[in-house]
Amino acid sequence: MKKCSALLCFALMGLGLLFSCKSKQKTVEPVAKHPSKKTDPLPKTTKTKSAGEQDLKSILGVSSKEMRSNKLYAFIDEWYAVPYKYGGCKKTGVDCSCFVNLLYESVYHQKISTTAAEIFKTSDKIELEQAKEGDFVFFKINGNSISHIGVLLKNKNFVHASTSKGVIVSNLNEAYYKKYFYCAGRMKNT
Repeated sequence: MKKCSALLCFALMGLGLLFSCKSKQKTVEPVAKHPSKKTDPLPKTTKTKSAGEQDLKSILGVSSKEMRSNKLYAFIDEWYAVPYKYGGCKKTGVDCSCFVNLLYESVYHQKISTTAAEIFKTSDKIELEQAKEGDFVFFKINGNSISHIGVLLKNKNFVHASTSKGVIVSNLNEAYYKKYFYCAGRMKNT
């Protein structure tokens, strides 16, 4: 009976880790199973890095010059189409919270918390109408807690690391994101 209880407890802890979007350290990439399609039913993409720059420029509505000169867009272009990896923090695979951490450190020279839920707790909550480029967008995909984060761009677009597509630009008006969007947030004192 004790063995069964221990196995059940271990399985529940594993599920808790599997369904959170979190990176513990930037240099450690724990091995974890990819969440099932039932928890992240995003449609598959056909975009690739080679075709990505043209697609990304048109999505963002920017010129090649602006893409190179704007630190935020240059960072997005550099990471665009990097695959998702739970706990990952490298160009071989990255999760949503680590991607946002890397973006903020590189573009804004600011260190932020390490998980989507912690970033949510430490940021100022703002109405989407007040949000500007560089603010956070938070989602409750897996229940009642914050489980996904992205960074707002122009025209309700946001960049994030999706479990099914990797680093992409999506729009808050898409049905999936509209359903799970919770609120926008801003770094305190910015």
